[in-house]
Amino acid sequence: MSAAAASAGGIRRGSLADVEAVLALEALFPSDRMSRRSVRRFLSVPSAQLLIAEDTNADVVGNLVWLRRKGGHAARIYSVVVAPAARGQRWGERLVAAMETAAAASGCARATLEVRADNIAARALYAKLGYREVQTLPGYYDDGSDGLRLSKTLSV
Repeated sequence: MSAAAASAGGIRRGSLADVEAVLALEALFPSDRMSRRSVRRFLSVPSAQLLIAEDTNADVVGNLVWLRRKGGHAARIYSVVVAPAARGQRWGERLVAAMETAAAASGCARATLEVRADNIAARALYAKLGYREVQTLPGYYDDGSDGLRLSKTLSV
């Protein structure tokens, strides 16, 4: 798919019809995968929102899950996945921007996330989008890898 075709695709809110596509994306990565139960839960609870990135063929090429505690003013990006074949087409950036817009509209003043310290590409994306590293998380991931907590003030 060309970058021009990617720009014509869109971001939408996920539904139960997207469970298989989300799990297929999760299967492309070696660790920290969401289970079917988790995906279904995120689609059914008011504190979570799952966003879907679709290309012009209506193929799911990415997703983002974000959370907000009832009455809270911070959004937490729980998971961002972009299919390897769709990388370099700004899907991650578009998913994060859509989340920030939705979070700000719901009254969130800040967005946070955790990222693997060794995930250079994700860290570069988040830095480009204005996220700042606020905390080191030694041994944060299941495999013992370190994480970083990032934060960004949202325009409300």
